[in-house]
Amino acid sequence: MEPTRDVRRTPVSLEASALTRCRHRVYLDASFPHELAGAAENAGARQRQEAAAAHREAIRQHLFEADPEGWVLIGPDGSTSQRAEQTLEACRAGADRIWGAVLPVEVDTGRRGRSEILLRDTVRGGYIPVIVVNHKVTDPGQGATTTGLFEWKPVVDQTRKVRSQVRDQMRLAHLYRMLERHGLASPGQVGGAIGYGGDCILVHDLSTVLDEYDARLTDRVEIARGRTPTKPSQIGECRTCPWWDRCRAELTRERDVSLVASGQRAEVLRELGVHTIDGLAGWEGEPPEIWPQGPFEDAVVIAKAWLAGAPLVRRYRHVHVHRADIEVDVDMESFHEHGAYLWGTLLNSGSQSEYRPFATWVPVPTDDEARSFAEFWAWLSDQRRTAERRGKTFAAYCYSRSAEDKWLLSSARRFRGFPGVPPEAEIKAFIGSSEWVDIYQAVTDQFVCPNGKGLKKVAPIAGHHWRDDEAGGEASMSWYREAVGLDGEPDPSQRARLLEYNEDDVVATKILREWMSDRAVLEIPHIDDL
Repeated sequence: MEPTRDVRRTPVSLEASALTRCRHRVYLDASFPHELAGAAENAGARQRQEAAAAHREAIRQHLFEADPEGWVLIGPDGSTSQRAEQTLEACRAGADRIWGAVLPVEVDTGRRGRSEILLRDTVRGGYIPVIVVNHKVTDPGQGATTTGLFEWKPVVDQTRKVRSQVRDQMRLAHLYRMLERHGLASPGQVGGAIGYGGDCILVHDLSTVLDEYDARLTDRVEIARGRTPTKPSQIGECRTCPWWDRCRAELTRERDVSLVASGQRAEVLRELGVHTIDGLAGWEGEPPEIWPQGPFEDAVVIAKAWLAGAPLVRRYRHVHVHRADIEVDVDMESFHEHGAYLWGTLLNSGSQSEYRPFATWVPVPTDDEARSFAEFWAWLSDQRRTAERRGKTFAAYCYSRSAEDKWLLSSARRFRGFPGVPPEAEIKAFIGSSEWVDIYQAVTDQFVCPNGKGLKKVAPIAGHHWRDDEAGGEASMSWYREAVGLDGEPDPSQRARLLEYNEDDVVATKILREWMSDRAVLEIPHIDDL
């Protein structure tokens, strides 16, 4: 049921995040603020906000320690209007560097915004907005324009390339326009972003995005003011949206096609006149000329499965998964990009299984990570050698190997020369061998998954359940902060919770592949059976 629209509306005031957000959410946020204020906070969103705040504070301390007298600090106390006036006063006084800048709310344009840093453009005049974000803004490569943290001297960087982050560009354009309103924007039309790692400022040329920014702002403001109608449609953002329960109920009533073909796929189908799951399930003829994200035939099967209530559908008459005499399940836990703090293993030999974790509880990044990684690799290598010596086959399993591969290779590179840490070539040989098996890929190849292919979605179909109702990657980040004492004293109970969660993950992989080898063909319908 659609919420009751608030009769008394406050003037629209949008931050830049609205420009890359679901358009229907912009409408709901602006139209029903009281209901939004009472919505349960998403644990994952809260954790990301806390991590971002910690990153910003670490950057601030680093910059202030290098030049304590060179900064004007706009503190968090006081109203938004008071802090905005302090910011303008600092700019008018010619401050070189301002931290915590707040710009005046613009009632007519609907803009509000704040910038972690304003840098005075000593060459052209005005100020350059610089934001601090807790994600990567560059990747290894070349061609990005960067400058150091302590002096604005942009140069083309031969070691980095730009990682596309539209949200950062829109926020910087937003701040530039707000500075421009007060005659405070640098004529250079540039902005900067300090990302994860915090070792440089990525320089953005805002002249290339200002037109797109202006169009997006106009669109979102018209939506927020109730002048442009919107409708719900399932996209990736829905997973953490406070309005999702309402939107899902509406979409389910209408049997909306985005429930089985989300995002751009739903837009393609609507343009072709297919608005419902029933319409997609009854598709006849050739597939669309342009179809994003996977085979179109899978989308039709998923629609049929939704109508039939089938949680999985077999692609083939037989289900196969690689098996071995000695099997080890592996699951790694990392904390953002800081490091891999836990390698969990489950050794399965004959009828016996044994869980063994290799962990460091020193906050990552830490050299102690090298110790735990080396111990894990030595143990895994010993199991492989033991199998070979006994003339038995060996296989190690994970679920969605990209994260494990990344940290296996990264750990070998970062800790090269530490005791027991293998050379990178040894890691590459292992992950390129038939002994390293990705059960996620086996599921992807042999099943159509209407509800998603994540381990938490698929393993319960095989009969596995996690002991902790809150188990999940995002929740584990909060547990880790408490386990290692990032915000206070270390909490041993959270360490135990993380180990239990990790054990449940490796057990889930074991149960899933055993189910695929045994019961899946009996319990899951074939495509032709729908």
